[in-house]
Amino acid sequence: MRIVYINPNATEAMTNGIVETARVALPGADIFGMTNSDGPAAIEGPEDGAAAVPGLLARLGPAQEQGADAIVIACFDDTGLAAAQAQAGCPVLGIGQASYVMARLLGLRFSVVTSLPVSIPVIDENIARSGFDGLCASVRASGLPVLTIDRGAPETVTRIAAEIEAARTEDGAGCVILGCAGMAPLTPALARQTKIPLIDGVAASALLARAAAGFLGGASIR
Repeated sequence: MRIVYINPNATEAMTNGIVETARVALPGADIFGMTNSDGPAAIEGPEDGAAAVPGLLARLGPAQEQGADAIVIACFDDTGLAAAQAQAGCPVLGIGQASYVMARLLGLRFSVVTSLPVSIPVIDENIARSGFDGLCASVRASGLPVLTIDRGAPETVTRIAAEIEAARTEDGAGCVILGCAGMAPLTPALARQTKIPLIDGVAASALLARAAAGFLGGASIR
């Protein structure tokens, strides 16, 4: 099975962290990443998302030419997801979408902890449009820019962990979804500082991509 992660952000280091996380979640699968070098360095709000879509869609063809059984859009906003699903000849998932699906499968009411407040309206809209709003306790911003999160300094982990704990104690969440692709490599450190199940969309999407591709007969499941 071959899964291609397309990072709509033009940040190669983030792509590397995403791929590493997905490989840990799904050992044995052939997972590689593509970076949208034509997009913004970090997607923070709807304008950045719109600017990233053309470059993202342009990478669908090369991904399929390299034998993708499934494609994952590695931005929590699920940037360009509907358009990519309409164009690709294989399953296309978003890491935000995969997170919500996983929470529903686990039967847990969730909160999302994301980067900046400008990202909250996009996430709220995605949750409502996909029918997950009944499971959503809250969407919280850590106040940290995407590229700061991606660097993963200790103080960054501490700040995100504080928001996760607030979602647990103040909002009644049964789990917290990490609402930024740059948080994926931080999951083990965040788990050590918090007392609630965490859902990382990169890991969740790897598992669900395998299921989707296997269901359609795109690859054997081993």
